[in-house]
Amino acid sequence: MDYPAFIAETRDKSRTLAKAIPDTMKGFGALSMAAKTSGVLGVKEKEFVALGIAVAVRCEPCIAFHVEALMKAGASREELADVLGMCIQMGGGPAVMYAGKAMECWDQLAG
Repeated sequence: MDYPAFIAETRDKSRTLAKAIPDTMKGFGALSMAAKTSGVLGVKEKEFVALGIAVAVRCEPCIAFHVEALMKAGASREELADVLGMCIQMGGGPAVMYAGKAMECWDQLAG
């Protein structure tokens, strides 16, 4: 998969939704911002939680967005791998498959 193109395509789909249901998408955006900017955890830690949930629920677009956000938040590939190990421990075989997608996404975006 070409993750940079996949992220761009997914963003375009979100923009289409924002035009169709602007109040809902603005509300979702406000919720996302509030969740990331309040509380005692930093953005990086919160993004790791979000990535873990994305792997658990098998949401590939979510994985791509949260890997990209983790890179912007200063996460390292080693930290990503450690979190993916916990995803696998908690999620078993399906988590292995989606953790692999997360690592592939990281490597493409880093390359």
